[in-house]
Amino acid sequence: MANTAISNALAAYANAVKSLGAGDTASGADAGAGGSFGDLLKQATKESVKAGDTSEKQSLLATAGKANVTDVVEAVSSAEVTLQAVTAVRDRVVNAYQEILRMPI
Repeated sequence: MANTAISNALAAYANAVKSLGAGDTASGADAGAGGSFGDLLKQATKESVKAGDTSEKQSLLATAGKANVTDVVEAVSSAEVTLQAVTAVRDRVVNAYQEILRMPI
């Protein structure tokens, strides 16, 4: 499973390099994938920030006594799961990058 993740990360990196090398600066999109790796990361980042903001707003409403406890718990749990997913992806990317650095040229 780790090798598959590394292979996927390498393929994504290769696609990103191809799109940058091809000079497609307008969108950076890879026609076969429906979007670039950078676009995918931007979207994931936006969704992560949105989950964190929702959690924070619900927590502030709960502090003021204006929110349902269930909504607060759901928002905080969602933010926690999102943070764990982002951390896992970051760890995989770092591991894949380290594997790339260890490859003989």
